[in-house]
Amino acid sequence: MYMQETQLKLKDSAVLITLISRRCNRRLGTRMWRRGANLEGDVANFIETEQLLEVEGFRSSLLQVRGSIPLLWEQIVDLSYKPQLRIINHEQTPNIVERHFGDVIQRYGETIAVDLTDKHGNEGQLSAAYAAEMERLQKVRYVPFDFHHHCGNSNFDNLKIFYDQISEDFERQRYFLIDGKGNILEEQRGVIRANCIDCLDRTNVTQSYLAQKSLNQQLQRIEIFTSSECLSMFDEEYAKFRTLWAEQGDEISLEYAGTNALKGDLVRYGKQTIGGMIKDGMSALSRYYLNNFHDGIRQDALDLISGRYTVSRNNPSPFQLNGFESLSYLPVASALVIGGLTITTFTLQQAGRNAHHYLSTVLWAGVTAGVMAVVKANGRQFCSRPRLCNLL
Repeated sequence: MYMQETQLKLKDSAVLITLISRRCNRRLGTRMWRRGANLEGDVANFIETEQLLEVEGFRSSLLQVRGSIPLLWEQIVDLSYKPQLRIINHEQTPNIVERHFGDVIQRYGETIAVDLTDKHGNEGQLSAAYAAEMERLQKVRYVPFDFHHHCGNSNFDNLKIFYDQISEDFERQRYFLIDGKGNILEEQRGVIRANCIDCLDRTNVTQSYLAQKSLNQQLQRIEIFTSSECLSMFDEEYAKFRTLWAEQGDEISLEYAGTNALKGDLVRYGKQTIGGMIKDGMSALSRYYLNNFHDGIRQDALDLISGRYTVSRNNPSPFQLNGFESLSYLPVASALVIGGLTITTFTLQQAGRNAHHYLSTVLWAGVTAGVMAVVKANGRQFCSRPRLCNLL
């Protein structure tokens, strides 16, 4: 559970806003090693985030949830920047989707499933498979919105296009509100369940946008704001609100991906900045390193401490090395590639002087290409993999 709060001064009222995020432990894990759903319908990175408002004796809250696309799918790291995404065809898939949303509806009521994935490439194939399953599930409204197409890196205001699609249902779901005497004035009647691929960056931007919309409605309901006023009219306090959501997104991302959230500038400032682009680039590189060379061990640790894996004296240790342990050869392969490129470059500069240097250039270029081909062909084996539990 993560909790952060900020104090706002709106007109003459002191407003306390608290964000609480609670992570489900049924499919606990790291970004690349826990994707999609298991056979019981539990999904990876399933988190409920509650925004609490306290002002002048009134208390209100809005609850939103996020979670991985509830299909059987995987994206196994193989040293490439974007590993191939694979949908697992299984006869139980319709039942898995049914179980997942049955649980969500039982807990939260009316559900709107918001899908923020791209509609082309690997993401598009997964999104299309998700949409096909949702067509059979009449009790949940499915809303696809291609975030990258509409918003890109700087068109945060285009989320209004998305909001216009769900505004009527979202406002009908309401929020929870009690007065100073404990009288219940409003109750939340449903929930928005959002996802992108990781349920981190695009999801956090969208959830913060919906939270702002609901907060305006709550403050108007208790007459802190007039019907024409909104939080964005108060620049300094609006900045505090956005920072609160950005920091919450960073905390959630650190647990799942090991880095701060991307697109944090869209939450903080409503646009992408140069500094934010550099920060996102560094975070993307860190994610690449962690996904490929660290998260397998971290996944084992999570499976162990969460009780998903049980240690037994009667079974051999899954950490006993059998045969070729390719990860241990990665430093050697890396050194050969770097050394080969260096020597190839040096000999290439000398190639025009005599045939010996020319042959040396060809030889070292061939060695380097050969090592790179071996590493690429065995990319999955060179990555850190969990040993304790299967993916599902």
